[in-house]
Formats: sequence, C-alpha cells, structure tokens
Amino acid sequence: MVQLTARTLDELKILPRIMMLAITILTYQAVHWFMSIPPADMTTQAASLVSVCMGALSGTFAVFVNAESKADRGSK
Repeated sequence: MVQLTARTLDELKILPRIMMLAITILTYQAVHWFMSIPPADMTTQAASLVSVCMGALSGTFAVFVNAESKADRGSK
C-alpha cells in the first residue's frame, strides 16, 4: 500500500490540484445556474455573484500557474 507522507503530498502537489478542481467545479455550477435563470428574472446581484466567481477562478488559476512555473524552474 502506498504511504502518503507530507513529502509525497508536496511533490505531487495534490492539495493545490484538488483546490483548483473544486473552484473550477463551483464556478461552472454558478455559471450554469445563472444561465438557467429566465432573462426576466436576472438581477444585478446574480450577475455580480457570477462575476465574482469568474474573477476568483481567474485569480486562482494565475496563482496556480505561476507557482507551478516557479517550482519547475527551481528543480532544474
């Protein structure tokens, strides 16, 4: 059986990948919910919620990619 040590978790970057998957799924669900609202019932609050979710996904992705590239450069 494979032992998950702190070093293994750090090398495989499991936690950041799980977090990226979670925020991607949550953003997809928020956008899907917003698109299912009839146009007459859309509010500025709903649009703001989706906008914040998309901004959070964009920021998280930028940090994730930047951290990955720095980790790759440091290991060479």
